[in-house]
Amino acid sequence: MPQLETDVLVIGAGGAGMYAAVAAARAGARVVLVDKSLVGRGGATIMAQMTVAAAVGEWEPDHWTHHLADTVEAGRGLCNERLAAILCEEAPIRIREMDSWRVGWARENGRMRAVMAPGHKIPRCVYVDFLNTGPAVAKTLRTQVAQGAGIARVSGLSIADLVVHDGRIAGAVGINLEDGAPVGIAASAVILAAGGLTRLFRRNSASANMGGDAYALALNAGVELIDMEFPQFFPIGHLAPRLVGMDPIMWDPFRYKLGGRLLNGDMEEFIENYGEQDSGVYTAPRDITSYAITKECEAGRGSPNGGAFLSFEHIPEPELRLAFGPVIDRLAKNGIDLTRRPIEVAPIAHYHMGGIRVDERMETRIEGLYAAGEAVGGANGANRLSGNAIPEAFVFGERAGRFAAERKGEAGIWRSEDDARAVRLVDSAHGGGGTAAGLGALLRELQALMWDDVGLLRTEEGLSRALHRIREMRSDDLPALAPARKSHFDHALLDWLDLRASLLAAESVALSALNRKESRGAHQREDFVETDPACARNQIVRLSGGGGLECGWAGIVAAPHARAPLEAAE
Repeated sequence: MPQLETDVLVIGAGGAGMYAAVAAARAGARVVLVDKSLVGRGGATIMAQMTVAAAVGEWEPDHWTHHLADTVEAGRGLCNERLAAILCEEAPIRIREMDSWRVGWARENGRMRAVMAPGHKIPRCVYVDFLNTGPAVAKTLRTQVAQGAGIARVSGLSIADLVVHDGRIAGAVGINLEDGAPVGIAASAVILAAGGLTRLFRRNSASANMGGDAYALALNAGVELIDMEFPQFFPIGHLAPRLVGMDPIMWDPFRYKLGGRLLNGDMEEFIENYGEQDSGVYTAPRDITSYAITKECEAGRGSPNGGAFLSFEHIPEPELRLAFGPVIDRLAKNGIDLTRRPIEVAPIAHYHMGGIRVDERMETRIEGLYAAGEAVGGANGANRLSGNAIPEAFVFGERAGRFAAERKGEAGIWRSEDDARAVRLVDSAHGGGGTAAGLGALLRELQALMWDDVGLLRTEEGLSRALHRIREMRSDDLPALAPARKSHFDHALLDWLDLRASLLAAESVALSALNRKESRGAHQREDFVETDPACARNQIVRLSGGGGLECGWAGIVAAPHARAPLEAAE
């Protein structure tokens, strides 16, 4: 069996993974950076088109503690305040480092431009341009990875399991997508940077590989997850008219830059009816805006396609062209003229606040196993502050890489049975009865189930129904769909493994949502509509000895190394 050996293995090559690889390599570690797609071309970072929150303070006086206050307020009392503080304090450092790498932050009179974004008290969100920040960031990091000594890049390798011995990481096993062969990688440290899980929802802004891989790998290795009941729904994802070749979440920066008016089906502004001040300047947080749009639709005041209207009709065309630039012409090709009619928008699954439970070194309860980026849970609490996703990738990626590099020379013991384990892993995914169509149908059913019963508005009945069906899918449907073995390009095997991870991640979300009997941030229960002060605790998920999921509660982390003991869930 092919065998690799390294100091640091980084799983996932988006923004967090690439930053982790760069940080580990410059600390003297040998790094293997793997991705199931092309290194630096997949994940969420390259798709981000908007802004990056950091208290650089070049236009208006700012300090990271002010950014922290806004982050904690947005998190509705559930932020791991130590992680949130690290994020806010180190974000300006990473922004300036990216600047030294010539990412191209927008400037005016030599100073970085900064704009207001939802939930912030002052303008602190920098950008490259409003539709190119993510691609520019990804390109810059790809260049750093390519220039970094000691970084081996491996594309087309799907990591399917982690190898742990006596509470310490030893490496990972994966599948070479070209020939379906098992691959073992021995490593002193492993960093999980494989992103979130928003692909699990029918309506989403995710790339194809955002199906919960990092969470499933962590759970199966014996690691705890935290805050899994909190997927974030971006409130104004494009709904209608049809938009081809453009990002569905592109409207956000133009709304708060130009004051686009959010209107219900009666052409009335409505956010103020839900306790927030908005009035066309887009200051309302994402969770409340998503909730408000959904409730307006429930009340029969939605737009024709089941969302809300976003109108720029009150803005003169020269101002629109100045703000949108060539985007105006691309919209025209889609039949959209912003001077003549509004577009329709609606919530769309966009980000996951929950994730892998780590300490301030980004290390899990498994020695030598780290996490970075959206794979990490805790920093955002019940609702992520706008603009915090990319700095989270930068800051947590750099820290994970730097601390993981300290493990170099401490390679875990790779045993002969691990080779056999990798072979068994591949064999277990083959059966002979599965087809691509069958796997695709099961994924679509899962996405519909998550959207309808584990989405924006939840009830005990719907969550229980979803949880029962997801468990049935895991125990009965998925094993029956194990594909026949192929010698080359076994994409059915990849689909099967992806779906296996997605089902485990989906179950963790549904179970956590069922246990949290209140409404808070992105978690809205129709049968428990109030926020309960007694529930200002984090929920933890882990695998039990019997292979099932179990939940418990832990107190909020407010200081380094503070971890409350796991308690039994009610």
